[in-house]
Amino acid sequence: MNGGDKIIERIKADSKKAVDEVMAQATAECNAIMQAAEKTADKNTADINAKTAVKLKQAQASSKSRAELETRNALLKQRRNEIDKTVEALQAYLVNLGDTEYFDALYRLAAQLKGKSGVVYLNQKDMNRLPSDFESRIKANGLDATVSTTPINISGGFVLKSGDIEENMDFGALIGSRRDEIEDLINRELFAQ
Repeated sequence: MNGGDKIIERIKADSKKAVDEVMAQATAECNAIMQAAEKTADKNTADINAKTAVKLKQAQASSKSRAELETRNALLKQRRNEIDKTVEALQAYLVNLGDTEYFDALYRLAAQLKGKSGVVYLNQKDMNRLPSDFESRIKANGLDATVSTTPINISGGFVLKSGDIEENMDFGALIGSRRDEIEDLINRELFAQ
């Protein structure tokens, strides 16, 4: 080999060595970048999984809470319906009592107004079946009142008017005024646990 060939060979060897060093350095940098990217990807995956797990727990808790609320609301609605039916049945029972029992109930209501006076108003149905001794019986119970010949629009019971003051002894009004107590009683009887 002559001197020129040796120089060329030397240049080729130096170039190959330089290329190999650059390649080794590039491969090392590439591996470092890949390892860093994998670590970042693993960290991001773990963060996403953790956030997803939290969101999933929140969604499950929210769904459970919503389901419990809907169940409770459905039960309360059903309970309310049952109470309404019971109250309606109570009022219907009172309105449809036989004449003797019905007017006995009115006499008991009159006794609650003992010492008061005025005019008693009844509905048309009650006026048609009014016992002849009704006025004397309510007076015997302490209510000094006369019966109006004008019917009033109530379901049952009576209204006592004394000047501008009214005592509403209508069954619907009485039940309405004691609704909370009646509901408590119904809740204890029907829904006791």
